[in-house]
Amino acid sequence: MPDINLRLDQIQEAGFNKPKPQAYQLDTALQAAVEVAIQLGMPLLITGEPGTGKTQLAYKVAYDLNRINPAFLPNPLVFHTKTTSSSTDLFYQYDAIRHFYDAGLNKQTQQALPPVSQYIELQALGKAIALTMPATANNRKYVKDPAFTAFTGGSVVLLDEIDKAPRDFPNDILYEIERFAFEIKEDNNTELVKDDSHKIIVIMTSNSEKNLPDAFLRRCVFYHIPFPDESKLLSILQSHLGAGSPYASMDLINIFMEVRRILTKKKPATAELLNWVKMLENRDFLKKSPDDQQKIMRISYSILAKTFDDLQILIAQR
Repeated sequence: MPDINLRLDQIQEAGFNKPKPQAYQLDTALQAAVEVAIQLGMPLLITGEPGTGKTQLAYKVAYDLNRINPAFLPNPLVFHTKTTSSSTDLFYQYDAIRHFYDAGLNKQTQQALPPVSQYIELQALGKAIALTMPATANNRKYVKDPAFTAFTGGSVVLLDEIDKAPRDFPNDILYEIERFAFEIKEDNNTELVKDDSHKIIVIMTSNSEKNLPDAFLRRCVFYHIPFPDESKLLSILQSHLGAGSPYASMDLINIFMEVRRILTKKKPATAELLNWVKMLENRDFLKKSPDDQQKIMRISYSILAKTFDDLQILIAQR
């Protein structure tokens, strides 16, 4: 078996998990959907197979808007939806346990209790709203990240995998998203309202639109990212690896498409293709002997197959 030890720098550079917005490719229809959402001030709902670039789109949009206007955050503010998410979670979190503990401790020591704002942590959309407001001490008392202390401007807010949330969650946030305003009830119902001089672009991802309420869907610009064909996959590889890379090849894409045909439970998508090809590149796959290529290929199947059954099918048929 070929040596599998890699230098640390090779390991760190091996994958494509770090967003690379400059390499993201928008087709004409997706570009149009983004532009319509921005022009109308409506949320953009993106569906598609896992790994087809739904999440990365938000990084691309933020990157492009920042290049046009520096008063726009270069990276999106991200909210990772959970099965327990409520509408309030999108705007802020209140640390009631720490507040209660400090209240008891300060009562014993007879010290003044810190302001309630110290126990409030703004989340993605709440932070985006606060950052559009003038950077006064009162407006920024909830913004804890020093990187945002002096920033005033617009941003992209990514609500990732919104279909994971309880069914009422999308409808619960409609009013706040349309107004871009919310109240912090724990701090005397303090209201934060977006300054109209700056934009907030909301991008939501979902693996399926079937679980989302009709009233919610009517208020969104919708786009489904189809799985790319072979020519588009080649273009994607070239944008990440360079047009002259021997690993941006139709031969590898054909192998990948055969794997997608073989696997039944979870077909690999664009993200797996990128990581798989990068792994082959790091192992100098194309320079190896046929025997070593076969060994490396078998090792690489764990990138493409995500279940035990699929992995066994892949090993048996290739």
